[in-house]
Amino acid sequence: MKLPRHAEIWFPSYLSDRARSLLTRQKPQRLWVSITDHYEPLGGRVSMETALRRVARWQEAWPRIADAAPRDVKELVFRAAKRLAIETILVANQRLQTPAGNPLVSAVRVDGGADVADQYIATHASAGDLVITQDVPLAALLVPKAVAVLDPRGDEHTVETVGERLSVRDFMEQARIAGIVTGGPPPYDARAKQAFAAALDRVLTRLRRSE
Repeated sequence: MKLPRHAEIWFPSYLSDRARSLLTRQKPQRLWVSITDHYEPLGGRVSMETALRRVARWQEAWPRIADAAPRDVKELVFRAAKRLAIETILVANQRLQTPAGNPLVSAVRVDGGADVADQYIATHASAGDLVITQDVPLAALLVPKAVAVLDPRGDEHTVETVGERLSVRDFMEQARIAGIVTGGPPPYDARAKQAFAAALDRVLTRLRRSE
């Protein structure tokens, strides 16, 4: 049998954590949402003038293009938390407002810096939790711990897929640094929101059936 890529890194711990989780099956313990932005204006070793132009475009476009993703994702997560009575934790390096009348939802503000929010989740999430994140390296840390992982577009990271996606992510990162790839992901539209809503319902239903 051919193992997935990067299996030597996470497969041993995955087996032990998976066996432990099967012996202690339960409904989803917590639902985590990582709200972060990965943006590198100096990617491709460009001049400071070019980097500043990229920042200006980012500041203009970000509210329209990207901010909708966290907002739509959060709204769907809030509804699921209330409907299924699941503790939900938002993690970000900025102040977040939790929904009124929903004590199941809380927020954790971490210090600024690269991947600080992701590191917090990686440290505190445990088997039986569900994490919403767009960060593939974080998913690669969580999957071996029997933590379910969804991205905001509804793609689930699994033991079969996370290694390949990590390799693709690393390749694209190098391409961006070299200036070969300069674009970002497509806008978060109604189709992406619908795909995430369906995936969230599917994964939560599966985890609840495992209790």
